[in-house]
Amino acid sequence: MSSQPSPSRRLTPLKRPLNLRESVLEQLRTAIITGEIAEGSLVSAPTLGQALGVSATPVREAMMDLAREGLVETIKNKGFRITAMTDKELDDLAAIRLLIEPPSMPAAIGQITPEGFDELERLADACLAAADAEDLQGYLGFDREFHRFILDHIDNPQLTELATSLRTRTRLYGIKELASNGRLGDSAREHHKLIGLLRDGDGAGAEQLLRDHIGHARRVWATGSEEHHTPDGVGS
Repeated sequence: MSSQPSPSRRLTPLKRPLNLRESVLEQLRTAIITGEIAEGSLVSAPTLGQALGVSATPVREAMMDLAREGLVETIKNKGFRITAMTDKELDDLAAIRLLIEPPSMPAAIGQITPEGFDELERLADACLAAADAEDLQGYLGFDREFHRFILDHIDNPQLTELATSLRTRTRLYGIKELASNGRLGDSAREHHKLIGLLRDGDGAGAEQLLRDHIGHARRVWATGSEEHHTPDGVGS
């Protein structure tokens, strides 16, 4: 474990958006999820702020949010340590997601309005465009919005919050390689397939597709290959 990484080599200075805190949060979250900032690293708000071209305040606020998400832990008088995740812990997260997300798809049938499907199409298009542009921050953000939007229609806020939290905590160390070789677009296109199944009222088909989609997050997205499998053989 390094005591202090060199985030200036990993992070891109930000422009001054209207919501600076959210922009800082999204970039740091993406850097952790994709492994750009290595797990176990000890980082400080001033150092990260310098790398991002912002003050330490929005960085510190973002890191507190990430601590609540379980991605970092606060180290008194030192800063924040990136939470390490074992393969077993990542497998466990995926197993829980498989238990709660895919079986919820039939409950969304008939609950999404035409305007809702228009929004899903917009998010799916944005995911695909981000994948093609190798914009991992954009991809992960739109992907999270897409799945949360569907879950919002089953009228179970606690399930939505849990599923979104588990999605956020998943590490995707192979996703950068997939984006660079053009394979991330294949996963992005699954969003459009899921929309079609939900629109057609095929709850069973939507459930199976989402089960496969989650499999990518643990297997292909996490490692860049198809070799990792969970105990159930599906991948997580």
